[in-house]
Amino acid sequence: MSRPIPKDFILGAATSAWQTEGWSGKKDGQDSYLDEWFKKENFVWHNGEGPDIATNFMVQYQEDIDIMQDIQLTHYRTSINWSRFFTDYEACTVDEDYANHIDQVIDGLVAAGVEPMICLEHYELPKFLSDKYDGWSSKKVVELYVKYAAIVFERYGDRVKNWFTFNEPIVVQTRVYLDALRWPHEQNSKRWMLWNFHKTLATAKVIKLFREKGYEGRVGCILNPEMVYPRSSSKEDQAAAHYYDLFYNRVFFDPMVLGTYSPEFMQLCIENDIYFDPTEEELALIKQYTVDFLGVNQYYPKRIKAQRFAWAEDQPFHPTKYYEEFDLPGRQMNKSRGWEIYPQIMYDMAMYLTENYPDLTWLVAENGMGQENEQQFKNADNIIQDDYRIEFISQHLSQLLRAVDDGARCEGYMLWAFTDCVSPMNAFKNRYGLVEIDLDDHRKRVKKKSADWYRTLITDRVLDI
Repeated sequence: MSRPIPKDFILGAATSAWQTEGWSGKKDGQDSYLDEWFKKENFVWHNGEGPDIATNFMVQYQEDIDIMQDIQLTHYRTSINWSRFFTDYEACTVDEDYANHIDQVIDGLVAAGVEPMICLEHYELPKFLSDKYDGWSSKKVVELYVKYAAIVFERYGDRVKNWFTFNEPIVVQTRVYLDALRWPHEQNSKRWMLWNFHKTLATAKVIKLFREKGYEGRVGCILNPEMVYPRSSSKEDQAAAHYYDLFYNRVFFDPMVLGTYSPEFMQLCIENDIYFDPTEEELALIKQYTVDFLGVNQYYPKRIKAQRFAWAEDQPFHPTKYYEEFDLPGRQMNKSRGWEIYPQIMYDMAMYLTENYPDLTWLVAENGMGQENEQQFKNADNIIQDDYRIEFISQHLSQLLRAVDDGARCEGYMLWAFTDCVSPMNAFKNRYGLVEIDLDDHRKRVKKKSADWYRTLITDRVLDI
């Protein structure tokens, strides 16, 4: 079976600054939250690999751009590392060495015919702001972030037309303050929701700035909603899935796209003592300055069933008060990553967005296949034969294109990732790239089989499955 790919449908790839750059040229005091976590808990990162070297993109970025040009990649998404952009975060003193590096990367991409799509914060909150203001707990950090965005837009807005305020804005505080899985392991559900709100508020403020300055282009955010499937048709399982959707998906979708939080959501926050006390002025700002578009990251489904046990009211609130996770028997698994493989999430998420947010323009900002020990799949020419990745992309992209045929306003697909890169704790354990990063040979770049296949997809505009 063959599916035509619309001519203007984006076929790109993504990474982030902190997951690729390495610390070459980084100055004292420029640690991000991720850098500090790596220094504090190096032992939890696979084989001790982390952001200190990463893919050494700071030095070797042109090699990556050359490969992008070779495979005729049309779009590349990455981030600017807020923690490295300044030498003084309150005075907003730009580190010209780092800012010039961003200039060189953007200029190199444009020269190669690759459109840069830039995220302002991909988990790169400066440690200084975490220490002094408790990070996104503080409206002071919101204001400093807007000042940062203003400088970035002024400097690079002539060449960058697609901006994102955050990548997966729910993740850091969920891992730290809700689930207490990551350093500094502080359980604080109210702070979790406050961070959610302040990132939404920051997004609205940045959009306001962008529009008032009259820049050409658009501003969105990259969310990581999970397509929620109830275990059964029972009203209890259906309600459990609804609550999950409220707390993890609509917590950002509704205010960023519709400009409002649902009354049900607000009431749940009040009842569970996680209300974030917005002012009328803040809610009005969120109402007026909704996103121009969204990036949507998709990897696996979320299966939910009704909670079987009474909630212990003396423990901190967690949304699992309303649901339990459910493992579908016989599901297909990515055994390296421990995630279910279910390509239909692409179609179902597209239809969810079409039904609930019909005026929204969006693209898949991440989707990809992580594989452990990829070296075992090398051929005689030392090229990784990652047919499993080709199959994964093909199945998911096919479902996405089916949704486009059925009216979804999806304008593209961005593969995670362009090169192998560091992930939190996972480090380089599972590889996601079209391009191998050889850790034993000075971060040498080697195209995998999937890289040439992706090039054919881009040039021929036909998906064979």
